[in-house]
Amino acid sequence: MAPTLRVVLCGSVDDGKSTLIGRILYDCRQVSADQMQRIEEDSRRYGTQGGAPDLALLMDGLQDERRQGITIDVAYRGFRTPRRRFIVADAPGHEQYTRNMATGASTADAAVVMVDARKGILPQTARHTRIVAMFGVRHIVLAVNKMDLVAWDRGTFASIDAAYRTVAEEIGLARVASFPVSALSGDNVTRRCAHTPWYRGPGLLAHLEGLEAEPPAARQPFRMPVQYVNRPNPDFRGYCGRIVAGDVSPGDPVRVSPAGTAAEIESIVVWQGTRDSATRGDSVTLTLKPDVAVSRGDVIVAAQDPLEAADQYRARLLWMGDEPLTVGRPYRLKLHTHEVGATVTRIRHRVDIDDGSELAAVQLELNDLGVINLATNRPIPFAPFDESRELGGFILIDRATNATVGAGTITYSLMRAANVKWQDFDITAEVRADLKRQRARCLWLTGLSASGKSTVANLLERHLVSESRHTYLLDGDNVRHGLNRDLGFTEADRVENIRRVAEVARLMVDAGLIVIVSFISPFQSERDFARSLFDKDEFMEIFVDASVETCARRDPKGLYAKAKRGEIRNFTGVDSPYERPERPDLRLDTEKLSPEECVELVIETLV
Repeated sequence: MAPTLRVVLCGSVDDGKSTLIGRILYDCRQVSADQMQRIEEDSRRYGTQGGAPDLALLMDGLQDERRQGITIDVAYRGFRTPRRRFIVADAPGHEQYTRNMATGASTADAAVVMVDARKGILPQTARHTRIVAMFGVRHIVLAVNKMDLVAWDRGTFASIDAAYRTVAEEIGLARVASFPVSALSGDNVTRRCAHTPWYRGPGLLAHLEGLEAEPPAARQPFRMPVQYVNRPNPDFRGYCGRIVAGDVSPGDPVRVSPAGTAAEIESIVVWQGTRDSATRGDSVTLTLKPDVAVSRGDVIVAAQDPLEAADQYRARLLWMGDEPLTVGRPYRLKLHTHEVGATVTRIRHRVDIDDGSELAAVQLELNDLGVINLATNRPIPFAPFDESRELGGFILIDRATNATVGAGTITYSLMRAANVKWQDFDITAEVRADLKRQRARCLWLTGLSASGKSTVANLLERHLVSESRHTYLLDGDNVRHGLNRDLGFTEADRVENIRRVAEVARLMVDAGLIVIVSFISPFQSERDFARSLFDKDEFMEIFVDASVETCARRDPKGLYAKAKRGEIRNFTGVDSPYERPERPDLRLDTEKLSPEECVELVIETLV
């Protein structure tokens, strides 16, 4: 039997995706009597076939889906035919659920793109095709559905086929197999249709049965991302993972990427015992000799074929977040088993869904496709997505909500990143701080405008200098006169404002100074990014707390009044949000405490 084929069904809403897979399951005798009885009952309540069994309900499992007659989540279903086994992902068609569709496409070998013969190619058809192409789906099948509703008209089919091939060729999809079908009746799906004597090809299911799940490519070098370091006792240390390329045997020389440490495979351990070899797709535990340092996220590779590691990349990205992608905002990036901090450093362009043209963009909105420059906070081993799905596909995760906000594929590393290395010097941050007889720190004051940050920061620096401490004060207004004079107050500019200041503060701490940062810094993710640049005990987040009402009453610059009159846009606390610190190291309530009392609390905490 041929290898399992993973198929994603996609297209616009109500094109018949769920009906198609329901029909295949029914005709292949994959529906039990109990399931059929439930479908008949649900068809009378939710069905669209006038009381007749609605086979789409086999896939639309959520109650909301059945009530609305749409697919919301990705529904997976496995089934067998005499020739092979399938895993089918029924992806939602609504634009708002594009992120769910991308989930199904990310692991698919083939995509069946559904088009309603009465409607033709729609924007969502093009969007889904671009997404499956981005995720490396090799086989594209166009199913022109509901042909029975256009009297099986050959011209209608030919017109849609030609329009779709134009889209596919522009994207770079050279091979498309097209089928005129009726998912409802199964014509040209599971059986030949008497109404299409002009169509001489196979049925859609027969075509899928004959597809190759894996390309017959030349042998790939061995790669295994480490998922888990298994050390049940002092006498055993193994590295668990799933082999994503090549094969391996005891005695094979290997390297651990990104460190490049050389070792040899000592044994291949599985739950039944040990094995003489393992290959792509096998989940194994490897032991090495000598016992070198290996961590989760490292990749064990063939010694003669090392894997590249980089910290800056060109990538394609599908943005899945409700809030726009902002350049410079910190996210978490998950690539194979590795998770690191990451930022998008540049949006090179957005892709027009209709014609594929490259559009200038400063941000990506929900469901936008774009090409970006991406930076991680440390080098990670990878392969271009075109070479390896497993080592080149990534997701971006929001630091605050843990929601997946982007899915992407690495095209290549940026050469300048590979050429820029950290240079070690003899004089360290500790040496510089010892010369000043102090402990270098970053004291990050955050709060609304007029909460008292600048007043507290000024008094705090005066106190530290009186004790012969070496300090520097970075104030939000002052920095905008020079370093950040090119930035406005949009969300993107605010993110870049904090990124620059955080990097400057890090350099000042490296110089041995106590640096006081007094910035509104309204977003938790940016404050978390600033913290991530420092060692654990070098950074203190100090929340200078006062309500919007109190700050507006103080209003020494008259900014709140101007913002409420609409004279100032994107003003924090009025028409731009302030995210209160979740777990500040110190909270200063300036409604109850004087500036001097606030400084005393800070000094007590520093001691």
